[in-house]
Amino acid sequence: MNKFTTATLLTISVLVFGNQLAAQVTTNWPSFRGPGTRGVADGFPVRTTWNADSSQAEVEGVLWEAEVPGLGHSSPVIFGDRLFLITAIADAGTAELQISAGGKPTAANDNGQQRWVILCYDKTTGTELWRQIAKQGPPRSTRHAKATHANTTVCVDGQHVVAFLGSEGLYCCDMDGKLLWERDLGVVNISKYGIGWGFASSPAVYKDRIAVVCDDPDHPFLAMLRLSDGEELWRVSREGDCERSWGSPFIHAGKDVTQVVVNGWPWIVSYDLETGKEIWRLEGGGDNPVPTPFEANGWIYITNAHGAKSPIYVVRPDARGNLSKESSEGPVVWSVERGGSYMSTPVVYGNELFLGNSNGVVRCFDAKTGEKRFEQRLGKEAGVIASLVAADGKIYCASENGNVYVLAAGPEFKLLASNAMKEPCLATPAISEGVLFIRTTRRLVAIGE
Repeated sequence: MNKFTTATLLTISVLVFGNQLAAQVTTNWPSFRGPGTRGVADGFPVRTTWNADSSQAEVEGVLWEAEVPGLGHSSPVIFGDRLFLITAIADAGTAELQISAGGKPTAANDNGQQRWVILCYDKTTGTELWRQIAKQGPPRSTRHAKATHANTTVCVDGQHVVAFLGSEGLYCCDMDGKLLWERDLGVVNISKYGIGWGFASSPAVYKDRIAVVCDDPDHPFLAMLRLSDGEELWRVSREGDCERSWGSPFIHAGKDVTQVVVNGWPWIVSYDLETGKEIWRLEGGGDNPVPTPFEANGWIYITNAHGAKSPIYVVRPDARGNLSKESSEGPVVWSVERGGSYMSTPVVYGNELFLGNSNGVVRCFDAKTGEKRFEQRLGKEAGVIASLVAADGKIYCASENGNVYVLAAGPEFKLLASNAMKEPCLATPAISEGVLFIRTTRRLVAIGE
C-alpha cells in the first residue's frame, strides 16, 4: 500500500509545479532583452572572467561555440532548451561590416540576392537543430554599413517563434520551424540623409497579440496583429508623431489598461493595446531614437540621444494625456536632458540605472531619483552598441571592439574584467541558468562555468 497520503501527494505536486514555474521564469529569455525587456536574469552565478579569443591566450570559460552563417545583429533568444537567431545570408560573396567609432552616413553595397533565415540551436551543446528560410530575394531597402539585413530579434512564447524583418515581412513558425503564416507589411525604409539605415525594431508579443513598429519616415505606423493567425487587428498612423525610430515596442500590462509604449522623435507615445487609441505622449529629445522602453521599480524608463539632447525619462504607468516634465509629483517621476544613450538600451539593477554609449562611456544614475553616480570611459574603441544586461551582481557591456566589459553593480564605477571575444559584439547577450550567450559578428558563444 502506498505510504503517501493524498494530501502529501497533493503538496508534492504543488511544490513541483511551483518549482517548474519558477524555473521557467528564471531560465527563459523569450525576446529582446529577456523577460519584460528588463535585461536582468538573477538566480544563478554567472562568470566574471573568460577568454573566447584563442589567438590571444588559451580559451577559458567557453562551454561551446558555433559558427553563424551570414550576417546579423539579431540577439539570442531562449525558450526551454532551444536558442533562436535570425541571419541574412548573401547568395554571392561575404557580407562585411564597417566597424569603427561613430556612424558615418554610409550605405552598404549589399543589395544582391539574400536568404533571411531563422536558426534554432540546442542551448546546451550549440548543435543546430533546424533552420527555416523565411524570405529569399533582393532586399527591398538598403542597410547601413554597420548594420545588417537581419538586425531584429525574435519573440518566442513556447508555441510560436515570431520574426519581423521589416520590409521583408512578418513570419510565424512553430517551435520545430514549420512556417505557420506570413504577412507583408510593405516597404519600411528607415531613411536619413537619403540612406536606408536598416530596420531594427523587433516584435513584441503579449498573449495572442503581436505589436510591430514600422516608422518609415514617409508613412510611419504601429500595427497590432493576432498571433494565432496573423490577422491585422488595427493600425495607427504615427505621421507627425515620429519621423523615424529603430526601437522595439514595449508592452506594459497594468491594472486598468495594457499599453504599447513606443520611443520616437519628436514624440514618445503610448497606445492602448486593444484599440490603438493614444494614452499619453511625451516630447522626445534625441532625434535618432533607438533604445527600447522598459519597466523597473513599477515605472517606465525611456531614453534616446543624438542631436541637441540625450534625455532620460521615467514615467508612471498611469500617466494620461500630454505629459509635463516639470512636476515631481506628476506623471514623470524624474528626467534629465543629457546623459541618455544613443544605441544601447539601459538596464536598472539594484538601485542604479546603467547606460552604455557608442563612444565607450558608461553612466550611472540613481534609478529612483535621477542623481548622477558616475561617468567613465571603458576603453579604447569600446563602442557599446549592444544593450546592457545584468546578473549575479554584475553589469555586462558587450562592445564593438571585441570585448565584453563587466562592471560591479553599485553606485561606484568598478571594472571587474575585460573579456576578449575575438570578433565585434553588436548583438545583445542573453542569459539563462547562469550561462551567457553572446553573438559576435561571426559566432555564437556560450560562456559559463
